Amino acid sequence: MIYNRDRDRLLFCRRLSDPYEGKFNLVGGKIDTGEDHFHAAYRELQEETGITSADVMLTHMMDFTYYNQDCYVEIYAGVLKDEVELKPEKHPLHWLTLDEDFFDLERFAGEGNIGHMVQQVEIYGMGI
Repeated sequence: MIYNRDRDRLLFCRRLSDPYEGKFNLVGGKIDTGEDHFHAAYRELQEETGITSADVMLTHMMDFTYYNQDCYVEIYAGVLKDEVELKPEKHPLHWLTLDEDFFDLERFAGEGNIGHMVQQVEIYGMGI
């Protein structure tokens, strides 16, 4: 979850392929075997957006384990230190304002998880 410097916009990609083709999703990727999880978060962020560790400090906010899908997801969040030039790898990138309905399943990926994550940041902060 990457917020702009003023914390009034959140960075999304619009998926060009399944899963969630055509929907907005947070940027992310996979952790390589043996890779440090924070390193993976920064690596994927840079690959997907061009944003580097010099541009943002990430915090580990939460995790989801989907036992029925054999899937584990780690969520990292951060606020940009300054404006950056985005460099999308594949999916187009968009800054969306925080007044969006992130629970809108027609527009957003994740079965409502994005709305839940945004609420968690608003109420409890970004983690450690």
